[in-house]
Amino acid sequence: MSVGEQQYQVRLADRQPDEEQDIDEVANITVKTLWRTVPRCGSGNRLFLSGGQPAELASARLNLMNLRFKSQLPWALSFSFARAIQQPALEIWRGQEANIKLAQQALLHRAECNRAARRGEYTAAMEKA
Repeated sequence: MSVGEQQYQVRLADRQPDEEQDIDEVANITVKTLWRTVPRCGSGNRLFLSGGQPAELASARLNLMNLRFKSQLPWALSFSFARAIQQPALEIWRGQEANIKLAQQALLHRAECNRAARRGEYTAAMEKA
């Protein structure tokens, strides 16, 4: 994390979002919660945790938040990539040397999807690539 960036963990109504929740609902609640609780001063990113969500769903939610709210926010919005970027690669790797190349490809793919989501350019079609 660069100088000036701060990391915030926001839990939606003291619970993690689940797959059943509408992407619109989670995007709206997350941004409204951040808007109410995170200082608007300073520059840098506001990062939050994506744990407990499937990687594709986390990317879709981040994408919608940036697509819908990016121009209204005083700071860049992203999430801590630990779970959303690493989990698929770890599931493929499973500590087996033979799986390293596939795991690296999965890690790169998630990084590309999350970079697009950070810009509001992610689409579900990216998952099929």
